[in-house]
Parts: sequence; C-alpha cells; structure tokens
Amino acid sequence: MSGDINKTLTGNGGKVPLYKIVLTGGPCGGKTTALERVSSYLRERGFEVMTCPEAYTMLITNGFSFDNNCGNAKDLQFKVQHSVMDLMISVEDSFERVLRAKCRPGVLLCDRGVMDGSAYISQEEWDEFILSRNMNNVELREGRYNAVFHLVTAAEGAENYYTLSNNIARTETIDEAREVDCNCRNAWAGHSHLRVFDNSVDFETKMQRLVKATSKLVGLPSEAKKETTKFLLKKIPNIEDFPSDVKYHIFNVEKFFLLVNNDSDESENSYVRKRALKNSAGASFGYTNIRETKEGQMIELKRIITEREYNEYLKFRDPSRGVIKQMRISFVWETQSFNIHTYIEPVEGICILHCQSDPSEEIRVPPFIEVEKKLTNSPDDVRKFGSVNISQHSRYK
Repeated sequence: MSGDINKTLTGNGGKVPLYKIVLTGGPCGGKTTALERVSSYLRERGFEVMTCPEAYTMLITNGFSFDNNCGNAKDLQFKVQHSVMDLMISVEDSFERVLRAKCRPGVLLCDRGVMDGSAYISQEEWDEFILSRNMNNVELREGRYNAVFHLVTAAEGAENYYTLSNNIARTETIDEAREVDCNCRNAWAGHSHLRVFDNSVDFETKMQRLVKATSKLVGLPSEAKKETTKFLLKKIPNIEDFPSDVKYHIFNVEKFFLLVNNDSDESENSYVRKRALKNSAGASFGYTNIRETKEGQMIELKRIITEREYNEYLKFRDPSRGVIKQMRISFVWETQSFNIHTYIEPVEGICILHCQSDPSEEIRVPPFIEVEKKLTNSPDDVRKFGSVNISQHSRYK
C-alpha cells in the first residue's frame, strides 16, 4: 500500500527521488576528489547528478578579499555571510529545479551547505545572523539536506598530506585547519544523517567508505543489514556529565508506522517522522521506506517531506502500532557522530546509543556514556529493542 500512498500524495512526477547531500569538513579533507568519485559512481548507475560549487570560494576566485582597513569589519563579515548564503540557496534551488525537470532519480552534491557559515563566527553572531533572516537552525540543518558527509581534514591524522597548494581560498595552518574542522563538525551536529569520515584509514579506503554510505542513502542494494552500530545503555545519560567541549542538541521525536503491502515475499516497513529541537522553533519531517528482498538485500529510501505531506501520511497510519515517542540527544565526539534514543512511548526508559559507521570501523564509545551491551541482529535483541516491534506495544512483553 505504500506505493499507493506515494501516488496519492505526490503524483507521478513527485515519485522520482532526489537526494541532496552536503560534503563538508576542514581544509584538505578530500572534498574535490570525493565530488568527482561520487558523481561518477552515481552516473554509472543511472542517476542524474549535479554538483553545487562552494559559494565562498566563488567569491574569492572572482576578486573578493578581506581588507583589514575596510572600516566596520563586523558589518563586512555579516554582509559576506548574507551574500554566501544567498548565493548558496539560489544555486542549490536552481540546480534542484533542473534535476527535478529531468524526471529521473537525481542527486545534488553540495560543496558545503548553509550551516557551514556558523563554523567561522561565534554562536552569538550566528544566532543574530539567522534571526535577521527569519530562519532557524532546524530548518537550515535538516530541512534542506538528506545527509551530511564530513571529510576530516588531513591536518587531523594525515598531517604529511596537508597542503595549501590546490586551493587558492585555503590559507589555514595545520592548527587552524583542525579548529575549522572541529567547528564544521559541530555546525552539523544534530543532523539525523551526519557521517564523519576520518583519517584512521588510507585515503582510498576513506573514499570507498564515502561511496558505500552514498550508495546506501540513495537506495542501491546493500548486503549490509545495518550501518548503524547500537549499544544498550544502563541509564539515561546526564547532560551535566558531557564534557564542556562536546556540543549537543536535544530533540523530541515522533514516529508513526504506515500501512504497507506485505503480500509479497519481501519484508517492508514505512514510517514518517517529526523531529523538533527542544525549546526552540522549527521542525523537520521525513519519510522512510525499508525493504528487504527475498535475496536478503536491504533497500532503504529516505526523503525530506513537508509538514503538509506529513499530516497526509498520518491518514495511512497503521492502527495496530503505537506512536513512537523519543527524546534524542545528538552530538559529535572525537570525529564520531552519535545519537542517543530514549523511549518515552509506547514503552518508557529504553535508552540506545546509535553510531552511524561503516561495519569495518572501530567504534570508540564516549567514556561519559554507560553501556550495558552492544546490540546485534539476534532475534532476541530485535524483538526487545527494534522500533518496529516496540511500536507493536500490545505484543511487547
């Protein structure tokens, strides 16, 4: 039935998927190579692909430079921020219109995204800036992009390869590059699909991991059951125990499972999700369909939806399942992206740490988090801690 729902909501044209992916990170992290590698990979598999150039670099390469004798430096900085964001939004939206007009599955690869501007000014200045534009962080961070892939600067773990020679807009020393990289990670902390690719492996493996993550995002078949490593926690973490340098966001999440057609040999689940930043304005909405083929391949499709679409989907809610209500804490620690899911309804108190990673990556659990055990795909763990089964609250024992 999920296909009928999509047709009802969007019509034939709206069924064609389009994914917007941000590639970000500190200087000399591999973004240029990554854009070329991912573009070629997706085009070879039938996707229409366009890449959005980095807006600030467009200013620099076309004659702009900061002048220390310009007068009001803060005023200039804010005008540059406005110009960069205007340019970025205009290019992204224009490219998206062109891709949608092709009526084929498309991917828009963005060399940085709108939240990257916050990495170069203070939190107070950023809050003042977006308030002046009548915007909020949730809509900017999650409402525009399906995923954010952060490529850690070579200055962090691959110092011998750090160079300034291949980008005239790059001026940072190694220490400055590390600081920018950390600020960029924090800028996107809170996005539900933030992946950090560090330099614990060689550059080629780093690119392979990126391509694999992109493949999974756009729904290409994957043998891997899950790329999210999960740990059952002993208790709900105390925010006061977080180190002062760990930036976190707290969200209230509601998830509704939808009616699906399970007459075939394939297992399928669909749900819609509302994610709102606690004590702040703005919310993001998403639709997810997960299908396991009879050959055992997992195909997961996600897309950003509007609030109107979200409300329309709720008409097709599966009445046999309870609403999933959670408090989520999103944070980045030591180049790893984490989310803590604490269930409120239909059960209370289950607390699970999620780390989005490649299965071959070593997961370093933050020392301020108390883990009871690592969760697996065993029938017992799936029955007790899988959201699909938790939603069937009458069966949850």
